[in-house]
Amino acid sequence: MRNIALILSYNGTAYHGWQVQKSERTVAQTLEHGLAMVCGEPIHLVGCGRTDAGVHARHYVANFRTASTIPTERLPFAVNTHVPEDIAVRAAYEVAEDFNAIGSCLRKEYTYCIYNSRIKDPFYVNRAYFYPKKLDETVMDQAARMFEGTHDFAAVRSVGSHVKSTVRTVYYCRVARSGPLLELKVCADGFLYNMVRAITGTVLYAAEGKLRPEEIPVILDSGNRTLAGPTAPPGGLYLTRVWYEDERLNG
Repeated sequence: MRNIALILSYNGTAYHGWQVQKSERTVAQTLEHGLAMVCGEPIHLVGCGRTDAGVHARHYVANFRTASTIPTERLPFAVNTHVPEDIAVRAAYEVAEDFNAIGSCLRKEYTYCIYNSRIKDPFYVNRAYFYPKKLDETVMDQAARMFEGTHDFAAVRSVGSHVKSTVRTVYYCRVARSGPLLELKVCADGFLYNMVRAITGTVLYAAEGKLRPEEIPVILDSGNRTLAGPTAPPGGLYLTRVWYEDERLNG
């Protein structure tokens, strides 16, 4: 059996997240159907992360095992003819037998986009969080940097998935503006359920003056979810980069 890794992108608006579910349309389910048509056998995909309903991915990695002999360079074109336009396989590589898209992933980067303007832009609907109140990106960046380092992130997670530990290492968490578009980029060795969206909500609270950036370490130490900001909507969130030892897969 060959072990094949796919690099793909998707707009998650029409999907109930990545993970296959019994009664909801998901990205993995849609891709598995397309791959089965190409490979001539049932396919099970392992994804690098469990993105939620409405969340997007600019660079996502998934792997599967197959007896099919189709050349990897032909796979993207073949699969893309069997999936909707909001999913695109960009590359395929044969990888080591022990490669696992989630288990082998060293770190990930998520980007949260905020469209900060008094007037909405229809081209950012479901692709950025429309926020008409003027935001100070300097304060937001100061607040974001407070999440950097190794901490217990229980205060910025939602209940919904069981994990052995809520301690993670955030390598960077920064906010930058380009015109009306604000981007919060956060890279870590792993993420808790809704962690990035809760970080974003907390950074927005700081921009609104509801808390000071220097209060964030105290909030993290407390482990109390009610002290942090709200969970930002899913449409502004993108998985943007992943890191592996196999550098062909890195975004």
